[in-house]
Amino acid sequence: MTFNRAFRPGLSVTLVAAAISVSGCAMFGHAPPVEEPTVPPVETGSAAPEVQLTATEAAIRASQGSGNATVTAAPAPTADMIKPTAPTEYTVKRGDTLWGISNVFLKNPWQWPEIWYVNPKIRNPHLIYPGDVLVLAYGPGGRPQISIEQESALRLNPALRSSSLDDAIPTIPYASIAAFLSRPALLSKQEVKDAPYVLGFPDEHQAAGDAQVVYMRGLADAATGARYSVIHVGDPIVDPDSGRTLGFMGIYASTAVVQRPAKVARTVLVDAARETLRGDCLMPDSGTTPLNFTPRAPSQTVKGKIIAIVDSETLIGQYNIVAINRGSHDGVGPGTVLAIDQAGDVVNDRGPASYTEATSDHNLLGLAKTVQLPSERAGTLLIFKSYDDMSYGLVVGSSTPMRIADVVRNP
Repeated sequence: MTFNRAFRPGLSVTLVAAAISVSGCAMFGHAPPVEEPTVPPVETGSAAPEVQLTATEAAIRASQGSGNATVTAAPAPTADMIKPTAPTEYTVKRGDTLWGISNVFLKNPWQWPEIWYVNPKIRNPHLIYPGDVLVLAYGPGGRPQISIEQESALRLNPALRSSSLDDAIPTIPYASIAAFLSRPALLSKQEVKDAPYVLGFPDEHQAAGDAQVVYMRGLADAATGARYSVIHVGDPIVDPDSGRTLGFMGIYASTAVVQRPAKVARTVLVDAARETLRGDCLMPDSGTTPLNFTPRAPSQTVKGKIIAIVDSETLIGQYNIVAINRGSHDGVGPGTVLAIDQAGDVVNDRGPASYTEATSDHNLLGLAKTVQLPSERAGTLLIFKSYDDMSYGLVVGSSTPMRIADVVRNP
């Protein structure tokens, strides 16, 4: 192909979000550049037979279908978006992620859809496969665009679009959140309220372990053989701003296999890590459940805090999962990208020449004079699950270790 065909005078690039699936069949793409009204639409050849929409196309159609929504045109991409070290050509490798590839080219990886050019002649243009050769070029006005210059042999025929796409490059390492999805270490209040739970044990037992029978509430509609993670509800997760309990720490206890679905269901425990107790919650063993979302910066001002971290670690780094005290009520949802600021330390203000004995770090009332140092950018958070007042996110970038109480905000 000739890359110059990607750049047509009069084209304006409209930001569309890439629909992502972290189930190993993720899609991350962009609609063809939208022409000005005075320019005829780009012809893509004869009409193709109707096929199932890709996740990207569905997301675009959904965003265009909001009749009352006000659509704000995104600013045209500029060369300032590109890293000085960005290559002009990159061959996709097995094990790559879309976020990682975006980070190779862009200062802000979530801006990838703004410069992604979908070539209508490429099969499955919304997917990226190992072996694809991506090229970076600049069009009129210095607008950057990235396109597939050479197709991988792994690409599928468009008529098979609804088939398995396990060879496509995922957005983020699914292994980073798979264990959390099936054995959550953080639970929202809503999850605990709605979850099936351990009702009791035979023979007046007070706890159960491997190969023991446990009776459950809330599994009347479950399938025989279905598996659920049994999660012990631990310490509360408290919003430092409001003082309200937003959720609880979750501790994996065992896996329950449904033997007889009913109002009081009979299950048997396997893979026990600790005793199962009355009141423990059941979560679907959904480590392979796909999550589809659109990565984007928040549409409104967001400022919150990290309130919990999986595995009770002290320091937070790349690919750690954390909870924040902002949710759908605050405009935060799956795909929201937030900056993480390391909260500045609180120090005593000793005044000028504080190295001398004459200075004092107390005011006239004898109270210590303290000042909080400014916060500094430390990482990037990608939200993958949200509730009304809290959300779970994956740290996809880290320049320095972070901690609970560090600030999350618009990037």
